[in-house]
Amino acid sequence: MLATATLYSTATFAQVEVQPVQHTTVGRILAVKIFEEIAPNDYETLLKGLRQNPGKFAKKIVVLDSIGGSVQEAIRMGRLLRETGFDALVPSNGICQGTCVYLLAAGRDKNVRGYVGLHRPYYPSGDSALSERSSSAARYSPSAYWREMNIPTSLAEDMSRIEPSKMRVLSPQELARYRLD
Repeated sequence: MLATATLYSTATFAQVEVQPVQHTTVGRILAVKIFEEIAPNDYETLLKGLRQNPGKFAKKIVVLDSIGGSVQEAIRMGRLLRETGFDALVPSNGICQGTCVYLLAAGRDKNVRGYVGLHRPYYPSGDSALSERSSSAARYSPSAYWREMNIPTSLAEDMSRIEPSKMRVLSPQELARYRLD
């Protein structure tokens, strides 16, 4: 996994990259890197990349180094990553903050070497989940998503207590408590 993280650490021209990698001991790995801000159309980019790389892989890894972004897009991407069997890695030089946590939660196995930060997500119609009243709100319910990913719903409660403009970095004990380690 370290070689995969190093391979992707220099790329800065896209938000989602999907690439098969030959690892010397593990074999064929399908590596996805999600970095910068999670934005609309990232789900489609991820889906297209996965479709362009069919076949058997010894391992599937999503490397996370993201400042967060769209809640709805992160939930859609997280469901796709879980459905297709990805593990999640936050490399030592990486950060997974805000809505990136939804992608980390989707990993079947999780390896956090960098930092994971929480805050209440920003929403287009206001700064809290209470202001999100669209008909699609239930489909993108963070609490339902956490249950689906087998993550304690206390994560949603704790995230809601942190203002969007602030950040709380999780300790190793908190990562374990939320099953994000």
